[in-house]
Formats: sequence, C-alpha cells, structure tokens
Amino acid sequence: METIVHARRWQPDASAGILAERRGAFVSLHLRRKLRGCVGQVESYKSLAETVAGCAISAAREDDRFNPVQSDEVAQLIIEISVLSPPKPITPNEIQIGTHGLIVECGPFRGLLLPQVATERNWTVEKFLSETCLKAGLPKDAWKSAETKILGFTADVFSEHESSAESSK
Repeated sequence: METIVHARRWQPDASAGILAERRGAFVSLHLRRKLRGCVGQVESYKSLAETVAGCAISAAREDDRFNPVQSDEVAQLIIEISVLSPPKPITPNEIQIGTHGLIVECGPFRGLLLPQVATERNWTVEKFLSETCLKAGLPKDAWKSAETKILGFTADVFSEHESSAESSK
C-alpha cells in the first residue's frame, strides 16, 4: 500500500518479521500529556507496517474528537503504538488490569479500551467493564447481560517517550 504524506509518496517496508505480519494496532498521539488523537484497527488485512502508518495519519487528521494536528504541533507530539493480539472471549474473573484491553459488543454497539487506559486511571475490573460499555453507547452495566460479548486482548505498547513506554502482555 502506498501512502501520501506531505504530497510525497511513501510505502512502508514490511518484507519480513513482525512488520510483515497482519496485526491490529492503535496509534495514540499525545500533546502536553493530553490525548490529541487515537485511531486503530482491531484486526488488519494489511501488514503491521501499513496498519501503523495508516492509523498514525488517521489519528493526526481524522479522529473526529479533535481538530486535525497542525504543523506547529508535530515536533511536540508523543507517539504511542499499541500492537494488539487477536481478541478472544474473556470472563470478568479473567480480566487483569494492565494486561488486558477490552472490547464489549451488544447488537450493533461496540466499544474498545486499550489496556493502558485502566492502568493510567487506576480502575477496577468492574469500572473498566463499565467504561468500555459506556464507550460502546451501552448502559454501564450492560456487561452483566448474557447478550453482551466481552473480548479481551493484550498489547505490546511502544512510545518514543521512554517514561511512557511499556509492554503489556
């Protein structure tokens, strides 16, 4: 896949190794310790290199919660990449804060929170489940319903800012 960056064509080199694998990933952009954009794909049909490149561009330009990143902000951005494991069904008793990210699905509603969100906010498992439900547009206790699917995943997290870099497996 070819990506156009600043009117230049760029094609990620993903000929071997993990960068060639088809993996889900999220790219989070932080400016002055505040989220500035976050976009990802749970599953990808592209190489990890292509997925990360596309998510980074989308996080900067297309996260509808924020205005597009401006050129004078770029040098100050902290980029965090979360490489996801495939999601699998998980019970509330199996969820480990700091290890698992969550996806909650019920009918057409779906919400996802990365593992680091619960850690950063010192959430309990129940609070993590409730907040994931709210992100999906569901009632906060929807996770208790038999109709609601709960999926867990892990993430290898990389950041260019050493103090925020961590690996969550």
